Amino acid sequence: MSDNPEWFAPKRYGFGSGLPITWQGWAVTAAFGALIAIGVYFFRDRPLQLAALMAPAILALVLVCARTTRGGWRWRWGGDD
Repeated sequence: MSDNPEWFAPKRYGFGSGLPITWQGWAVTAAFGALIAIGVYFFRDRPLQLAALMAPAILALVLVCARTTRGGWRWRWGGDD
């Protein structure tokens, strides 16, 4: 067992995270979605500002998912690993 929290399930095939498996994972995903939706609403006519908002939000989501995926991020071939 790792010392990190496990908020996301690993993808069955490939590299990365799958769906959230705890309320914390769902909360992070919902907050990310809300931030992007609000950004698109307010900055739809200013793409540079929208990109400046989205880039750190995406980076933060990737880092949280990488840190909190059960078993970590690694390539998977679909087995029960």
